[in-house]
Amino acid sequence: MLDIRLIRENTDLVKARLQSRGGDSYLRVDEILECDRQRRAAETRLQQLQGDRKRISKEIGARKGRGEDTSAVEAEVRGIGDEISRLNEEATGCDVRQRELLLQLPNLPHPGAPVGADAADNPEVRAWGSPVSLGFPAKSHIELSERLGLLDFERAARMSGSAFVAFTGDGARLERALINFLLDLQTRQHGYVEIAAPLLVRPEALVGTSQLPKFEEQLYRCERDDLYLLPTAEVPVTNLHREEILALDQLPKKYAAYTPCFRREAGSAGLGTRGLIRMHQFDKVELVQIVKPETSFEELESLTAHAEKALQLLGLHYRVIELCTGDIGFGATKTYDIEVWAPGQNAYLEVSSCSNFGDFQARRMNLRFKGEDGKNHFCHTLNGSGTALPRLFVALLETYQQPDGSIRLPEPLHAYFGAATIG
Repeated sequence: MLDIRLIRENTDLVKARLQSRGGDSYLRVDEILECDRQRRAAETRLQQLQGDRKRISKEIGARKGRGEDTSAVEAEVRGIGDEISRLNEEATGCDVRQRELLLQLPNLPHPGAPVGADAADNPEVRAWGSPVSLGFPAKSHIELSERLGLLDFERAARMSGSAFVAFTGDGARLERALINFLLDLQTRQHGYVEIAAPLLVRPEALVGTSQLPKFEEQLYRCERDDLYLLPTAEVPVTNLHREEILALDQLPKKYAAYTPCFRREAGSAGLGTRGLIRMHQFDKVELVQIVKPETSFEELESLTAHAEKALQLLGLHYRVIELCTGDIGFGATKTYDIEVWAPGQNAYLEVSSCSNFGDFQARRMNLRFKGEDGKNHFCHTLNGSGTALPRLFVALLETYQQPDGSIRLPEPLHAYFGAATIG
């Protein structure tokens, strides 16, 4: 959530940065400012009336002490009381409406973010390795999995519908090996604290990380309990410290969590196609950092490098792109996407999105720290996938496939999987 003072004092800048995102979100700025003006006017008038009531109440006491008639003045005080009640309702209504409008406003892209309309305008920042040369026609992960008995789409669809899968046999063992490999990498080498988070959260947790109200249609809701299935571990992990004031020496907080993730993916292209590229349920290891404002962009670079390290250890070619203003997520101010090469798809697949949210999420969840000046300040929050499993699974199978259809696993996975090959 944006700071209302920023909007009030830098209106043109805020509008320009919002316009760079595309869409019409900048049009809400004037409505927010008008609501803010009405709220502040009501609060100012309230202070005046409360002062008047206090002064007149003292006058009534003095007059009664002198035996004077106070009925007219008492009527005036009652009138002031009625006006105070009305203004309280008006101020409260303006405050609620202002918050509703602010929750609908996206974050401001970083001043250095590349300006563009959509994903086609995202510049490549760097690449690691090069596409593998198999020496034979690449099979897709679907063909490889069918031969090796790793995935069962048909039986999963019979139980749950399309865009679900059952990992079977060595497929399930490989999925588990990848999860453990990713968690151990981040906790043992990069200093993240592992969290086993709840899979159901209250609406206010999703408001805190900005999935609500914007992305309601993408979420699975348990209506009877008013709880939501996680779209990502970002939600419970970032909310761990909501409504808290952290000590300066507690920062940075670095957390890693594995969870299944659940997304309706309403209207998403490719959702009905067979394979692991887009699923309603998928596994992911998430990285979250809660940091001081002055270090957050430096920490974004390190968090992105931590996610990249997993792909480097697995020997998978990837590239890093920076999202332009027209493609960046609702709550982010700066984002890097990591895309891994999948030979069987002949395409790059996004396996991680690493973002700095500034104080946007922290304001929504009232997450603060006490600075050296003794004042409370909003933290900055970051997160990134370290990584999402389905597309990593795809890239791994398709990169390490052999001419006979078997899979030669990269060395770091041997101990986790318990073998060097599948098939």
